[in-house]
Amino acid sequence: GYNLVIAHGSQYGTSLQQIAPDFPKTAFAWGTSLDTFQADGITNVFAYQAEAQQGGYVLGTIAALMSKSGVIGETGPVDAGDAKLYIEGFQKGAEAAKPGVKVSVTYTGSFSDVSLMATAAETHIAAGADMLTGSSQSVVGAIGVAKDKGAFWFGTQWDQTSLAPTAVIASQVYDWTGIIKDMIATVKAGVMGGKAYTLTFKNGGLVIAYNSAITVPADAKAAADAAITAINDGTIVP
Repeated sequence: GYNLVIAHGSQYGTSLQQIAPDFPKTAFAWGTSLDTFQADGITNVFAYQAEAQQGGYVLGTIAALMSKSGVIGETGPVDAGDAKLYIEGFQKGAEAAKPGVKVSVTYTGSFSDVSLMATAAETHIAAGADMLTGSSQSVVGAIGVAKDKGAFWFGTQWDQTSLAPTAVIASQVYDWTGIIKDMIATVKAGVMGGKAYTLTFKNGGLVIAYNSAITVPADAKAAADAAITAINDGTIVP
């Protein structure tokens, strides 16, 4: 009886391709992707994607300028979706802000294995990283390691400050409000799919949330603000 069903996760794409045609009066949405399957003749699927590389670039800029060791560690779940976008954007931002900075990237292969994420964080720190970041719900393991080992953390998707107020410097936050409202309005108007949405700084879907308990140096904050402006006007394409 639901008019709109949201399957959040890139792993659901194949399933929606198979299921959506059987329920033409139901609208489906999935992400992170921009593929609505219209090329396959499917008309009742929306797609959405957080342009996570934008916030990744900004946070990578801050991390590089705040790092004392010159080594940064990144850990993602799988090399796909917004996790991949974020990880790659973070690396680009760090390397642009401080040429010569070392950015190590690992993928655990799991969205939920907290222990794998924690182990990856420990490996990064042992290799000299003093700035860490990662994506997926399993980052709680890595954040705990950062807090215990005296490293700093940058979050994505939601404000992760509360998980470790002494370690989390800033987070990229996704705001889905505008997209969800538009999907609902579109379905009410009788259009069941075919539209792809993006979250960006420019449309307010991406926001950088700073931890007020940790001071970001003025030069790093200025560089972050400048990066956002440049991303919005197209000067920088992460």
